Amino acid sequence: MVCGRLAILATCNLNQWAMDFEGNLERIIKSIKAAKQKGAKYRVSFSNASLHLPIPSHPSSPTPHISPFPPISSSSQQHQVGPELEIPGYGCEDHFLELDTVTHSWECIAHLLSDGHTNGIVVDIGAPIVHRGVRYNCRLFLLNGKILLIRPKLYLANNGNYREPRWFASWKHKRCTEDHPLPFSISQITGQKTAPFGDAALRFPDAVLAAETCEELFTPSAPHIDLALGGVDIITNGSGSHHELRKLGRRLDLMKAATAESGGVYVYANQRGCDGGRLYYDGCACVVVNGNLVVQGSQFGVTEVEVVTACVDLDEVTAKRGGVASFQEQASAAPAIPFIEVDDFFLCGVSNNRLLLPNSVVEAKYLLPEEEIARGPACWLWDYLRRSGASGYLLPLSGGADSSSVAAIVGCMCQMVVQAAQSEDEQAISDVTRILGTTASGDISIDTLTAEQLANRIFTTVYMGTENSSSETKTRAATLAKQIGSSHLDLKFDIAIDAVLRVFSLVTGGMHVPRFSAHGGSDTENLALQNLQARLRMVLAFLLAQLMPWVRSTNSNTNGTTTTGGGGGFLLVLGSSNVDEALRGYLTKYDASSADINPIGSISKGDLKAFLKWAAVHLGYPVLAEIEAAPPTAELVPLNGDGKTAQTDEADMGMTYEELGVFGRLRALYRYGPVSMFRALQGQWRDQCSAPEIAAKVKHFFKYYAINRHKATTLTPAYHCEAYSPEDNRHDHRQFLYNSRWPWQFRAIDDLIQRNKET
Repeated sequence: MVCGRLAILATCNLNQWAMDFEGNLERIIKSIKAAKQKGAKYRVSFSNASLHLPIPSHPSSPTPHISPFPPISSSSQQHQVGPELEIPGYGCEDHFLELDTVTHSWECIAHLLSDGHTNGIVVDIGAPIVHRGVRYNCRLFLLNGKILLIRPKLYLANNGNYREPRWFASWKHKRCTEDHPLPFSISQITGQKTAPFGDAALRFPDAVLAAETCEELFTPSAPHIDLALGGVDIITNGSGSHHELRKLGRRLDLMKAATAESGGVYVYANQRGCDGGRLYYDGCACVVVNGNLVVQGSQFGVTEVEVVTACVDLDEVTAKRGGVASFQEQASAAPAIPFIEVDDFFLCGVSNNRLLLPNSVVEAKYLLPEEEIARGPACWLWDYLRRSGASGYLLPLSGGADSSSVAAIVGCMCQMVVQAAQSEDEQAISDVTRILGTTASGDISIDTLTAEQLANRIFTTVYMGTENSSSETKTRAATLAKQIGSSHLDLKFDIAIDAVLRVFSLVTGGMHVPRFSAHGGSDTENLALQNLQARLRMVLAFLLAQLMPWVRSTNSNTNGTTTTGGGGGFLLVLGSSNVDEALRGYLTKYDASSADINPIGSISKGDLKAFLKWAAVHLGYPVLAEIEAAPPTAELVPLNGDGKTAQTDEADMGMTYEELGVFGRLRALYRYGPVSMFRALQGQWRDQCSAPEIAAKVKHFFKYYAINRHKATTLTPAYHCEAYSPEDNRHDHRQFLYNSRWPWQFRAIDDLIQRNKET
C-alpha cells in the first residue's frame, strides 16, 4: 500500500535562562522525551546507518576523508528542532565573549550524545561554536550519538535589541563546508574526529532537511529560497524572537510565504520566557506546509517546556513544486547544495499497521494587542520573580492609568500562574510553593488557591498620598487593590516632606521656605516641591519593599498567621512609567518611576488606555474602566478649592499623549530629525493644524526631548514590546547632551514655512 512520505516532526517552545546550563539542559531533555512520546507509535525498523561527507568547494577548506561510521540502529522516525542558542540561552550577550560559555555548551552536548537522548531522533539544537578561531551562532544536528552537521548562521541580527555581530561572525561561504575538529571529549563519545561545518543540507533516504536561523527568515534574500530550489523538503528554524506588539502576524506571514510559492515544510521553534533581560520571547512554535499552517503552539504561558508535533506528507511538497512551472525552471538552473548523506535513517514511515494521517490546515491564533499587553509582561514578571528569589512585588499605586495598568498585569500574572498550577504543571507548583513558603498541606492548598489569594501573598500595593492628592484617586487605588487581591497600604507622607523642607530651611539659614505657584511661589520653587514629593515616594517604596516582609514575618510569629511572602525575603519594586513619558522626559529623575523593573516601559499611553478598557472586562477588574476615563495627573500641586486636582499631565507636557506617540514613532521607526518630522506632519496633520502650528509642536517636542534626554540614562530596565524605545544604550543609541535650541534645524523649518508662504 502506498501511503506517501509521512514524517512526524516535533518543535518546541522552551523557557531557557541565560547561563543556566543545568536548567537549560534539563528543559532540552524534557522536550526530547516529550517529542519521542508523541511520536512513539510511529515506528519502522532498519539497520546500518552511515554518513557521507560532501567535498567542500571552499578553496581554503581541507579535503575531507569519506568514511562510514559504525552501524546505527533505531526504530523511530522523528525530528525535533529547538530555539536559537538554547544551550547557553539566547540572552547571554557579552558572556558569549567568554570561552567558558562555549566550553559549557560542548559539555551539555556531550550529555545529550552520551546519555541516549539522540537515539532514534534527529535533534536540531542551538549553541555557540568556535571554528578556526572564529565564534559562530550554530545549529547542530545530532542523531544516535553522532554529530551530523554544524550549520553556522549566515545573516546576523543587528538592530533594535539585537547585536549579534558584537559576539558572532556570519558564515560567508555559501554552499561550502569544512571539517570541524571536535573537542576530544566529544570525539570519545561519537568516535568522530571531525564533523561537517558550513552551509549544507541533510539527505536521508526519504527526505532532505536543512536549516535557517531566526533573522534569516526576515532577510530580503532568505536562505529558504535557495534551499527550496535545491530540493530541500523540510526547513527548520530555531529562533530567539522576542515579543513585540502586533508582530506575530508578520512572523507567521513570512513562514507561509516561504513555502507558499516554492512548496516545502517549515518547522519553527522559539524561546518563550524571560531569559534574564528586558525581552520576553513569545514562543508560537509552529509547522507550515505549502503555505498553510498545520500546527501552532501557544504564544504566552508559564509552562517551561511545550512540544507540538505534526504529521506531514512530503509527497505534497513534491506535487506542489511539480505544479509550478516557474519553480521547475528556476530549480533546474539552481546551484547544487552540498548534502550530508544520512543512510538508512528514515524520517517517514507507518505506525503499527496503521496509516498515518497528515495534519489538517488550522487557522492562526492571534491575540488582540490588549491581551498581548496583559499576558506578555505578566509572564515576564513571573519569570523574573521566581528566578530572582524574591518574595513578591511592591507597586506604588496612584490610582492613575499607568500604575493601575501595572497592577492589572500583576493580577493577570496571578491568574495565569494559578491556572497552570491547578493544571498540574510541576514547575508552576514548585515555584508557587517556594514563593509562598508553604506546601499544599499548609495554610493554602494549591488545589483551592485563588488568584486573589496568590496576589495577597506576593503583591503589595501602596497609595502614597499627600495633601495634594484627591479622594478620587485614593478610592480608585483601594478599589483596584481589592479587586486584584493585593495587600494594600494607604499612607500620607506630608510629615516626611515637611521634615526635608525643615532641613533645607536650616541649611539656608532659616530664611528660605519654597512655596507652590498657587501660593505665590516661583516656577523654580513650584518644580522643586513637585520633585521632592516624587523622589520621596521612591525612597518610601524601596524602604517598604525591603522591610514589609520582615514586618509581616514578625506579625506571623506573634499571632500565628502569615499574611504575605512566606515570612521574610524581599519585594521587588515595580515601575510604571510609559514609553511616551520616557521619550518626552516627563518624569522626575529618581522618582517613583525608578524601580527594579518596569513592565510597561515600552508601551504607549494609547495602548495602555485600550488595555485598561479590555482588562476591566476580561480580567475582572471593573474599576479600570473608571480609571481609564479619568484625565492623567501627577497630583503634585495643591488641589482646587473644591478638592479637585489642578494639574493634568498633557497640560504640563504641552502636548497630548496621542501626539507624543506620533512623535516617538516618526523619530525612532522612520528616523526623522526635526525637519523631516515637520515635513511628514504637514502631510498627516494638514487638515487639523496650520504649518506654523505644526512647526511649534515639532520644536516643542524636540526642545524637551533634548533637555530631558539625560533622564534616559537612568530609566528602570523595562519590558521591551514595542518597535521603539527611548531607553539609553538599548534601543536608542543617541547622546544625552544636546543643544536644545536646535538652531540649524529649527531655522530650516522656518525657512520652509516662509517659502510656502511666498509660493
